[in-house]
Amino acid sequence: MVEFQVGDKAVYPAQGVAEVVGIDQKEISSKIHRFYVLRLLDSDMRILVPVDKAEQVGLREVVQEDQIREVYDILREKELHVDKQTWNRRYRGFMEKIKTGSLFEVAEVFRDLYRLKTTKTLSFGERRMLDTAKNLIVKELCVAKNSTELKIEKELERLFSC
Repeated sequence: MVEFQVGDKAVYPAQGVAEVVGIDQKEISSKIHRFYVLRLLDSDMRILVPVDKAEQVGLREVVQEDQIREVYDILREKELHVDKQTWNRRYRGFMEKIKTGSLFEVAEVFRDLYRLKTTKTLSFGERRMLDTAKNLIVKELCVAKNSTELKIEKELERLFSC
């Protein structure tokens, strides 16, 4: 189990990168519980996550260098992994992947929707999901690589243009 400290960056599933801004204790049902206080970098929203449930919730560390290469490998794949199902079934499958909090799963969603949009018009929900997946990837890679959003977005565009 990963223990986060104040100042650490962590990834909260489907919301993105957050900073641990505190570790609070609250009394609930006459028991003391510890909570990570997270501030989402993207929106400044604050989230309380029970320390003992952090792993169960999907709170994880930001990806490391070797994992970044794996994400780029996923994005480079040319083969479209979308079968001929209806857009709403496809949407539900993609949403499940985003909710896992795994950058690899989010990268698959981003890759598949990005490639799909070159062959057909995406539904409104799929376009929003593409934006969400891109945003989650860009934000985490910015923190992991200590880079700017613009540089990461250009890297992603280069990956898809090859």
